[in-house]
Amino acid sequence: MANDSTMELVRPGAWDGRSTLVYDGQCAFCRRWVARIAGRDRTDTFEFVPRQTEGLIERFPKLAEGDFNTGMRLITPDGAVHVGADAAYQVVRRLRHWRRIAWMYHLPGIGLLARSGYAWIASNRQSLSGGG
Repeated sequence: MANDSTMELVRPGAWDGRSTLVYDGQCAFCRRWVARIAGRDRTDTFEFVPRQTEGLIERFPKLAEGDFNTGMRLITPDGAVHVGADAAYQVVRRLRHWRRIAWMYHLPGIGLLARSGYAWIASNRQSLSGGG
């Protein structure tokens, strides 16, 4: 499902073959959700990297083009970059048990609703985390 928030390409092969989840490491809300995802990642599918990590842009140059305030990024082994709600969908479809509900993202209106909700959360994440 390509749109302007997914499927940008970076150089594949720049990492160990896992999908890389890039998130705001200074956001308590973001860290809490990444910890939840990591706790459910039983097969070591994801690498979790704060956007503040030194050398991240050199590793994934395409990330320099985006505004990280729009949400997390998921970079898949084929080099695709998924943003915000589209990244969340890609995460869910890769997690055991959660993948059973991932199909709902493609129901009429659900993807749009998810993107709108995610955009609201992304712009309010500091207050949702108690300011830190």
